[in-house]
Amino acid sequence: MAFDREQMLTLCKEWSNNTLMQTLEIEYVDAGEDFLVATMPVNPRVHQPMGILHGGASVALAESVGSAASLMFINPEKQEVRGIEISANHVRSKREGLVTATARILHKGASIHLWEIRIVDENDKLISLCKLTNMVLSRR
Repeated sequence: MAFDREQMLTLCKEWSNNTLMQTLEIEYVDAGEDFLVATMPVNPRVHQPMGILHGGASVALAESVGSAASLMFINPEKQEVRGIEISANHVRSKREGLVTATARILHKGASIHLWEIRIVDENDKLISLCKLTNMVLSRR
């Protein structure tokens, strides 16, 4: 079956209702056969006390986009995804604006997906580089 970009973005939006993704205003904006892109506004809602983007908010964005991206490779009626490990290197701070996270698949196994998530600012400058490992489970 051919990849359907609009269907993937609609699914991500629907699954975000009444979740942390909605609270953080994460919006899924692009998708392809091996990547998913989401944005998040940087404002006081996601700041740490020093007035810059909280690393935890960046990690929440990375895990949200990486976990949702695994939906492209499973049957959501029979399988589900769980993030089992995430690491992040925060290389630049950000006070306001918009960050964009792009998840790209590094390994697509039957039970494990490994994603690289790059979070950049409006000028494509790297803010955080994350790695997410997802486990694929059978639905019970």
